[in-house]
Amino acid sequence: MYHCHLQLYLAGRPCRAFEIMKEMAPLEHFAHEFLESPIPDGGLAAEAGVIFANLQETEIKEALDLLTGNKAADTELILLVDKGQAEFPEDGLQEVRDIWALPMSDAEIRFRFMRWQQACKLARDFWETSHFLDVTIDNVPNLIWYKDKNGIHEKVNESFCRTVNKTKKQVEGRGHAYIWDVEQDDPACIESERIVMSGRRTCVSEEIIQTGEGMRTLETYKSPLYDFDGSVMGTVGVAIDVTQERSYEKELTDKNRALEAMFTAMDCGIICHSLDGSRILSINNAALRILGYESAQEMIDSGFYMVASTVLEEDRPAMCKRIRELRREGDSVGVEYRVRHKDGQLLHIMGNIKLIRENGELYYQRFLLDCTEQKLKEKKKERLQMELIQALSIDYNLVCFYELDTGVGMPLRNDDSEKEMFGSAFGTDASFEESMEFYIGQFVHEDDREMLRKACSRDRICEELARRKLYCVNYRIVIGDEMKYFQVKIVRAGSWEESRGIVIGFHSVDEETRSEMEKKCLLEDALIQANRASKAKTVFLSNMSHDIRTPMNAIIGFTALAITHIDRKDQVEEYLKKIMTSGNHLLSLINDVLDMSRIESGKVKIEEKEASLPEIIHDLKTIVQSDVKAKQLSFFIDTQDVTNEIIVCDKLRLNQVLLNLLSNAMKYTRPGGTVSVRIIQTGDAPEGYADFEFRVKDTGIGMSREFLEHIFEPFEREQTATISGIQGTGLGLSITKNIVDMMHGTIAVESELGKGSEFIVSFRFRTAGKPLKTEHLSQLAGLRALVVDDDINTCTSISKMLSAMGLRPDWTTLGKEAVVRSRFALEQEEPFDLYLVDWLMPDMNGVETVRRIRAIVGPEAPIIILTAYDWGDIEEEAREVGVTTFCSKPVFLSELCDVLAAPYERLGEAEKEEPLPECFEGKKILLVEDNEINQEIARTILEEAGFVIDTADDGT
Repeated sequence: MYHCHLQLYLAGRPCRAFEIMKEMAPLEHFAHEFLESPIPDGGLAAEAGVIFANLQETEIKEALDLLTGNKAADTELILLVDKGQAEFPEDGLQEVRDIWALPMSDAEIRFRFMRWQQACKLARDFWETSHFLDVTIDNVPNLIWYKDKNGIHEKVNESFCRTVNKTKKQVEGRGHAYIWDVEQDDPACIESERIVMSGRRTCVSEEIIQTGEGMRTLETYKSPLYDFDGSVMGTVGVAIDVTQERSYEKELTDKNRALEAMFTAMDCGIICHSLDGSRILSINNAALRILGYESAQEMIDSGFYMVASTVLEEDRPAMCKRIRELRREGDSVGVEYRVRHKDGQLLHIMGNIKLIRENGELYYQRFLLDCTEQKLKEKKKERLQMELIQALSIDYNLVCFYELDTGVGMPLRNDDSEKEMFGSAFGTDASFEESMEFYIGQFVHEDDREMLRKACSRDRICEELARRKLYCVNYRIVIGDEMKYFQVKIVRAGSWEESRGIVIGFHSVDEETRSEMEKKCLLEDALIQANRASKAKTVFLSNMSHDIRTPMNAIIGFTALAITHIDRKDQVEEYLKKIMTSGNHLLSLINDVLDMSRIESGKVKIEEKEASLPEIIHDLKTIVQSDVKAKQLSFFIDTQDVTNEIIVCDKLRLNQVLLNLLSNAMKYTRPGGTVSVRIIQTGDAPEGYADFEFRVKDTGIGMSREFLEHIFEPFEREQTATISGIQGTGLGLSITKNIVDMMHGTIAVESELGKGSEFIVSFRFRTAGKPLKTEHLSQLAGLRALVVDDDINTCTSISKMLSAMGLRPDWTTLGKEAVVRSRFALEQEEPFDLYLVDWLMPDMNGVETVRRIRAIVGPEAPIIILTAYDWGDIEEEAREVGVTTFCSKPVFLSELCDVLAAPYERLGEAEKEEPLPECFEGKKILLVEDNEINQEIARTILEEAGFVIDTADDGT
């Protein structure tokens, strides 16, 4: 079952022995991979499973120290030496498995190598057998132990330890008394083991063991254990703890006896008859009196067959059915039925029927108890309860009881004068759902029908009554041409945990509702105007600091960097581009903030245009970059299954939503924490549309469950000491929620105090086609690619993209595995044609992984680095280890196509700018601007265009 992949390191000068080893096939379940070097190498020794070291013409001690110092503890070391070679140092031989004296014949080499393979396989076979046995023993529910002939426990399994409530270390090596917490060993246990050892046979017995916690009953199987010479050296035991089963059996027997005694002691009738009902074996006088007969013969003559003829005809089928359900000895069932005597008297009978065996024959034993008086009292009590219900529900037009689990119910109060409002909806045997559906369809106003269906659904009622005892819903009914306001009130009846019973009442609230509506109308207009004015003003004034801080920080940060690196044109140009991006966004935000008051009045419109999702995400990354560095946060953006990159949306609003969420995430995450954005395209959208999830996650301070219920309300902030020093108005998430709603999306949040938060925003966008640059991709069809990234989602997403382009992708999450698979693929003459490697990985980082892969595959195969860093920061180090080019994270399909279209060209180079028109050269311009910064910017741009500039501070 096992498979063993062995790396055999052939160290030292090549020899005939090495050639023969490589020619010989591995044994079953084994695969060999050979590592070779002409001189011993510590790195290869560390990777090897076995080392064959040719020490001919080699300094023995130096080579031996190198190999033993680097190999793993379980790696075997076999030395090949000349017969006349000098003696070995004694302090190094303890690490040596074997020594082969050369020269040897080919047959002897094959023999020795085969014997080594067989010994290796024997060790692995022994490990597998021991592993199977140990797992089986430790995981069976039975108690298993091994004792020596003196009763000392040599080995026990986990079930044994759980039973005695001790660890293996505490049990093994100890005797019976210590293990079971008693003063001395159990004599019965000692005797049974003596019989097993002396008789050399397995003994099965049920033993009652005294323990510190009481008596235990064990069903035991004990067998002798034999030594090498055939003598008995101890015992092995297997036991099943049947303490509980025996207790249940005794309890059941005692209860049955008590029940029979109770029925016999009372004025109880008893009948015994055959299984086919043709013979009455015995019947007492109480049974005859209850059934209305003078004698057993009279009852037989009247037509007794399983059931007496005096039993009401409508009760007989159910009673016969219950009797025939008894199948096995000891089965019993309770029944209730009615008996009509000759004088017309009606009796209510409670009975018990049991299937028993006597003298080898099965028969029915039946007990009969007259409970007529009790039934009459119950009916009287029911009448009194109904009268009380009628009195207490006088204000209700209709009151019913229902069990939600079964849907069965009954009316408790039904005023015949109110039939025009309910008809026969609740007066039949229909279920609760059926009755409500009939009532809603016949009487409820059409605009309120769907609302009432949902409000009175079984699931909604269970949900509401689980939190509170009373649940009310208002609605309208229509009678003829008249509309009235009604209310349904639902309350829990009895124990909600045991049975989901409800009392539902309907009553008119027409007069109260109309009165409240009149009062409400008088205040509604003024209240709406006041709230709208107040809300618009506060949103307008407060949102400024919340929304513009992030792009402003980017502008200030990159401006400072540009000043610092003023003499480095390429860097300054890059900073200025980022400043321009943030400035444009800031300008849009300012214009938007000035219009925020229109949200309340409904004047804000969503302007949808084609937009590039990669461009939106990269701009977002640029804007927040300075804040991320300032707070020393780990920041990641990745994608999953994104195939539609050109979408139709309001780019500004989408950017504003994501920036608001990112701003909060960074604000409430401490330095050293992590903030991430994941874009997922799901596959449920119709043709021409795409569904996206934007997940913004942080490891910040989190939020309480109570605050999450109010998180999207204006001005709400959780009042904790953790955020008392953090600026904010509490408007950001409210604004974000409004924008998401206007874009017909949804927003949800998951959070836990001290662990962080995750916001999930979902949108459905229309898609727009954009052709990929495929002119250079046809030559890649069918090529093999290996994706290496420690994130499984990234591996699967990129693999899908590669498959869509015609490549054959494979992936792994470990750098070390990528190196091994590269070597194996090359040996199998199916090398990978292309590698995509993550820059940061936990086990072996991208630098080391690329270095090792490049050493294996040579300089030709393209190796592309996947990185969230700026390429300029890592390019020098990447080029040194053999990286061909890079692809920025998050990885989009279009960008991956660009990378694969020109794998040896450096990406991201700016397009050559067109020269400025010469017609501007020397033209004079008067620049009028009172702001010094704006004046300096305009002067610089115009002078570069060739104009001659004169300036003025004002229009005069």
